[in-house]
Amino acid sequence: MKIIFAGTPEFARTALAAIVDRHEVCAVYTQPDRPAGRGRKVAASPVKQLATQLGLPVRQPETLRDPRVVSELAAWDADIMVVVAYGLILPPAVLAVPRRGCINIHASSLPRWRGAAPIQRAIMAGDTTTGVTIIQMDAGLDTGPMLWHESCPIEADETGGSLHDKLATLGARAVLGAMERLEAGTAAALKQEDSLATYAKKLEKDEAWIDWSQDAVTICRKIRAFNPWPIARFKLNADRVVHAWFAQPLDQHVMADPGTVVMVSKAGVDIASAHGVVRLTQVQSPGGRPMAVADWLNSQHLDSGTRCG
Repeated sequence: MKIIFAGTPEFARTALAAIVDRHEVCAVYTQPDRPAGRGRKVAASPVKQLATQLGLPVRQPETLRDPRVVSELAAWDADIMVVVAYGLILPPAVLAVPRRGCINIHASSLPRWRGAAPIQRAIMAGDTTTGVTIIQMDAGLDTGPMLWHESCPIEADETGGSLHDKLATLGARAVLGAMERLEAGTAAALKQEDSLATYAKKLEKDEAWIDWSQDAVTICRKIRAFNPWPIARFKLNADRVVHAWFAQPLDQHVMADPGTVVMVSKAGVDIASAHGVVRLTQVQSPGGRPMAVADWLNSQHLDSGTRCG
């Protein structure tokens, strides 16, 4: 089929790489180049980088509500538009452009976790499974009928990064299957059960601060979910910021206020929570690199009783 592809981050790049081998991608739409990284240098999105490498036409409109943009979309004469973490809302005029409509790869088992951060919210909630869902897009937020679904387990040590990579690969495979059915005219659209829907709101940096008044299991889920972004963090003695990359909950009862360091060893830094103990095993100081606690302690002086904020 003749495809318009719309996507921006690495998750979308994986899908584009799979689609371009099977179908004719006539145009790629992605977010405008923006500052990125520590140096805040303007950089192309992962999708633009791949599209440029493949010699595909790239468009980067600030909005899809401009009639001139809609006219250009129509001029591509596409069968379908595949949308993956694009970052712009598709208005009704755009949804109506391709002959077979617009489809989307969503990184959850819809209707659970509609919204911007389904991968991280699933880990934070303690879900044991998730998946990818291919939907026929409508005017709602991830509300369209489902064309394809594949499930994926969430492992006990799963991070936001590891689950992202698994679902990106799964999503690329699933969208090809859905497109085969659409091309053959055998696709069956299943309506979502709206009463089962949950919302995965966008991640904010302010959420990254650890609340030691929560229980150890909840805190460790957050640390895993926010790895590799925005990285969970806390303060030692109210001034030194420490980023937490990996941790494990210990079902121990300690006579210490939440946020108190109760033991320091090569195995990790144990910190009291409302229920149980959080053992930090990999951390990062600002400007440094993530490292095992055993190595980090070589340059840090940390005693039991130290307060974490």
